[in-house]
Amino acid sequence: MRLAFAAASLLLLSLTSMPRTVNEQLKSRAELTNYEETSRYADVMRFIRELQKRSDYLRVASFGQSEEGRELPLLILADPPLAQPRQARATGKPIVFIMANIHAGEVEGKEAMLVLARRIATGDLRPLLESLIILIAPIYNADGNERISLDNRPQQNGPIGGVGTRENARGLDLNRDYMKLESAEARSLVSLFNSWDPHLTVDLHTTNGSYHGYHLTYAPTLNPNADARLIAYERNKMLPAITRRLRAQHKFRTYFYGNFAAREAMSRELLSFRPAQEGRERVWRTFDHRPRFGNNYLGLRNRLAILSEAYSYLDFRRRIEVTAAFVEEILKYCAAQADEIVRLINRVDEDTLRRGRSGRFGELGVSFQLQPLARPVEILVGAVEKRKNPRSGREMVAMLEDKFTSVRMLDYGLFAPARSVAVPFAYLLRDEKGLRAVIEKLTSHGLVVETLSEPLTVEVESFLIEQVNRAPRPFQGHREVSLKGRRQKETLTFPAGFILVRAAQPMLRLAFYLLEAESDDGLASWNFLDEYLEEGKVYPIYKLLHSAQVSSQVMQ
Repeated sequence: MRLAFAAASLLLLSLTSMPRTVNEQLKSRAELTNYEETSRYADVMRFIRELQKRSDYLRVASFGQSEEGRELPLLILADPPLAQPRQARATGKPIVFIMANIHAGEVEGKEAMLVLARRIATGDLRPLLESLIILIAPIYNADGNERISLDNRPQQNGPIGGVGTRENARGLDLNRDYMKLESAEARSLVSLFNSWDPHLTVDLHTTNGSYHGYHLTYAPTLNPNADARLIAYERNKMLPAITRRLRAQHKFRTYFYGNFAAREAMSRELLSFRPAQEGRERVWRTFDHRPRFGNNYLGLRNRLAILSEAYSYLDFRRRIEVTAAFVEEILKYCAAQADEIVRLINRVDEDTLRRGRSGRFGELGVSFQLQPLARPVEILVGAVEKRKNPRSGREMVAMLEDKFTSVRMLDYGLFAPARSVAVPFAYLLRDEKGLRAVIEKLTSHGLVVETLSEPLTVEVESFLIEQVNRAPRPFQGHREVSLKGRRQKETLTFPAGFILVRAAQPMLRLAFYLLEAESDDGLASWNFLDEYLEEGKVYPIYKLLHSAQVSSQVMQ
């Protein structure tokens, strides 16, 4: 971790005029402009440095660089202060990581985290540090943040001075890059996960879409391949408790993230949002189970994750307030349940290792279907009006906070496996040029990769490709692939030097999702195996289904 920032960052700081008083020095750009503008990169860096001068509990590091070379700041809040992951783990406290601005048009998370960091470092929330280690990355998509324009998200209810772009400098959506790791930012973020290994990650966003009656919506891990205990803990215990606190202490209405859709569309097309038309029965539906999204990715790492979506038609100041309140209540919950959270994570890791070593883990899903909750629920339908942005002259959509209707409807908020296959004892693949990108991705994700020290003759399962389907249009620069075929067992000899990826590691579920032939978001999906994917060929990754005595060496 780099504890000093580059000279380029210091130059940026000099371009921002410094506030005149000590009090103003600890205000964000949003606060200083009466919430008409959002912070630029230099404003964020200025705020962090001023805050650090006034607190013994804050250490500042860089967890990587953006595509354009901007340092990505990490605020480390702890009592006693610390700066290294090993120090954090030694405390036994839960590590909570909050990241904002992954989409740089969705800026209230960035502003809320500056406010919250100030309260933790110098104010009323400092007692949280008795129970927690708190990490904050307030400006993850730093390059997109600097592309502020009145043309970005013009219907959003402020800030009237404009916001940044959804994508990074390369045009990549960072919340679709968790599996393929093509951006400098995503590689840096996953490196942070590998080193700090937070128990909980909170990812701050802003909605698009339906006019609902909530100030903020949220989502836990949605992929059912995550450990069922983690899913149940978030969905049935943690988030309901936080929802009650937000209503009682802050008067904010919150619920699980969704959009309105026509019920008749649910059986036809579950992965695309279709707004409900007037007169048709509506349902509430969540978004996507795939681990290209951060909240789902972290579940496959055996960790807790919460996606936060402030309502874009709530005014800018109120969006900051509800986001700050949501994170505040998350932190208070984690502080109160610190021992329980640590025990849960440790137990899930231990059980995953034990089952992976046995070679009898069972099955995980490779395709999934959306399902409703067992009973209809009351969903708040909101009201809006149009207001003019005085700087651009364009219409914004504004929430009418106290005008909403409760409508009972089905909530399609869960996913279930539609097809499952066996988790192996280990995966085997050649160490050759065409597969080096696969090996590099595995190690970048923090998975343990080994090489055979001597030949291994075993029965394996191979996958004979019978159909290769490619998406008609590119997405994020890729024409996604799906495979169909049949599995067959054969006895093969694998020479020394072959790559071995054991299931006996805490991130077994992530390895499975990356390497399975039929995975709907794996490395084959993202074109990293294209040269091997033809009808009649054998998929180049073999599955050793049962435990075996293997001589191997960890790749460095």
